[in-house]
Amino acid sequence: MKQHPVRLNAIAALFALGATGAASAAAADEAAAAPMADVVVVSATRVGNSSFDMPAAIDVVDAARIHDGQARVNASEALAAVPGLVAQNRQNYAQDLQISSRGFGARSAFGVRGVHLIADGIPASMPDGQGQAATFNLDMADRIEVLRGPFSAIYGNHSGGVIQLFTRDGAGAPTVELNVLGGSYGTHKVDLNAQGASGGIGYVLDASRFDTDGYRAHSAARRDQAYAKLTVAPMDNAKLTIVANGLQQDDTQDALGATWASYQRDPRAGEIDTTDSATPKRTLADRYNTRKSIDHKQIGASWEQRFGDDRLRVTAYGGNRGVIQYQAFSKAFQAPASHSGGVVDFDRDFKGTDLSWLHVAALAGGKLSTTVGLEYGSSNDARKGYENFIGNQFGFKGALRRDEEDDVSNLDPYLQTEWQTDDWMISAGLRHSRVKISVDDRYLANGNDSGALRYSHTTPVLGALYKLSPSLHLYASAARGFETPTLNELFYSGTGGGFNFRLRPAYSTHLEAGIKARLDDSTRINAALFQVKTSDELVVDSSSGGRTSYRNGGKTLRQGLEVSLDSSWRNGFSTRLALTSLRAIYDQGFGNVLKGSRLPGVPNANLYGELAWAADGGGIGAALEAVASSKIYAEDTNIDQAAPGYGVLNARVTAAQQLGGWRFKQFARLNNLLDKNYVGSVIVGDSNKRYYEAAPTRNWLLGASALYRF
Repeated sequence: MKQHPVRLNAIAALFALGATGAASAAAADEAAAAPMADVVVVSATRVGNSSFDMPAAIDVVDAARIHDGQARVNASEALAAVPGLVAQNRQNYAQDLQISSRGFGARSAFGVRGVHLIADGIPASMPDGQGQAATFNLDMADRIEVLRGPFSAIYGNHSGGVIQLFTRDGAGAPTVELNVLGGSYGTHKVDLNAQGASGGIGYVLDASRFDTDGYRAHSAARRDQAYAKLTVAPMDNAKLTIVANGLQQDDTQDALGATWASYQRDPRAGEIDTTDSATPKRTLADRYNTRKSIDHKQIGASWEQRFGDDRLRVTAYGGNRGVIQYQAFSKAFQAPASHSGGVVDFDRDFKGTDLSWLHVAALAGGKLSTTVGLEYGSSNDARKGYENFIGNQFGFKGALRRDEEDDVSNLDPYLQTEWQTDDWMISAGLRHSRVKISVDDRYLANGNDSGALRYSHTTPVLGALYKLSPSLHLYASAARGFETPTLNELFYSGTGGGFNFRLRPAYSTHLEAGIKARLDDSTRINAALFQVKTSDELVVDSSSGGRTSYRNGGKTLRQGLEVSLDSSWRNGFSTRLALTSLRAIYDQGFGNVLKGSRLPGVPNANLYGELAWAADGGGIGAALEAVASSKIYAEDTNIDQAAPGYGVLNARVTAAQQLGGWRFKQFARLNNLLDKNYVGSVIVGDSNKRYYEAAPTRNWLLGASALYRF
């Protein structure tokens, strides 16, 4: 495998080349880097405050970082610059991203769990805690708020962190924009959007199609997304927002993981099926034609009414998600009567509401803001399972092996209050979560899995920030959190039986202390020290061919440091550094897992660094990005080969021009400049040791857009 040392002169030369190329483009209307302004955030307390004044670790990813020089296909593109967060593109659009916050969510084998996802105030996570970041519309994103640490717990179940996306509101003269891009591995995307305001109604409309042949074998995908947002003020001090979106993926290929030997032989090829009689041998993914189809639609509405400083907010949403997934199970593996087959087929209806009241009053020389609310969510799955073969042909829907209805609901009253003076910000919260899960098994040939579970927990949060000076703030916070098992984690038990009614929630205690400082008008530093102790951690019991069972492990301990440093320099230069150091271990042994073993899927260090340049007057820019991660263990004992650490360099060049009512933009991106082979993500706990998912070697993207303002 190729290994290339990182040389400073090579970095400088590449950056100079990008800057020189960009300098030849025409000037545009965008301003160069300016002194950093305070960003108003709502994720931590639901009351708009400057992120600099909040007793919480919270980062804001702005529209420029989301859009400029990016494909806007995966949230991992923009989230790479956030400390404490690991967002991995698995190069497998059948399984979504791997996202973890301070180690929470790292072991998820499908979708996002342990991290609460929200888009425009509407949950993108289900009541059981499972969510899909693929439903985020990045083309119309205005910003992403990333909340980590104790204050995440105020969002209840599975809130080891919170990622909240906000899209733009339609405003001003109408615009129409066309974006196109193409790149390595047959990748291309077309996006058409329109926005503006007319007759007091703001509108945003967007539709896109993304296609790729995939870097890994058997990883081709097509993703269609549509989005609409309407905003209207029907009366004084009132605002109604309606949001609808859809995601469709048909027969998205699932590349599966590979053993270490297979990865070393060919990182792109996948695992060879040694039991296959075909010549030449096929991969497991090819033989079983592993794939997933997704059809996701939802609509939501939010009403906000102000009464002076007080505010009433009501949100309601509903939708449907249909999934058909073909897995890599052999006939023999499906032979036991308890097995539910190799095809997952479910149709999910989901809905929810959130009602909150904010009251603002003067108290003891300061301002007291109190929010009281009630959140309800529910999902209903009509779930079936089938054999993945007919005769000796695999990849087809065969005999029925499962037929059940799964219901999950949560009902969470919550209270948050904050008190601010010139020197202090004190915030506290309390949330009581009740989660109900029930199964109605209608396929009784393999036993009756019908039953119900009820979980409940109260999560308190407390934080205080002291303004030592206008440019130096100190804070500390603490909370209790919990994670119930998700439906996917309850479906199977490690003994080969059905629904696992024995799983318990994991409970956690979070402590954090931090500093926020402005060194001058152009430099800002945020640093946080944290500790999280968890009991009954949910861990992988066994995982094979896409079927994973879980158990409660021992106690775990997470201790870490997060630092972000942003600076604007002379002559259009700027830098960003995001560094995370995390010691995540089992603090109690269980089974054959020793005390002190590292949590799988969690690197003990990762780093993002960026050196960017924008020409005076804007419109031309370039940047060099460095991304590095330490090794990652793939299973609890830490015995098997860890995915080695890596460091890669990426470069981007952007340009923009204005001509009358037209605005044009272009970008070029070159990822993995030094052409390294490395493991980008791991499948935690795979029983066949097919842990490893290769990241792309050197690859490129070219994009262009044209916008017309009427």
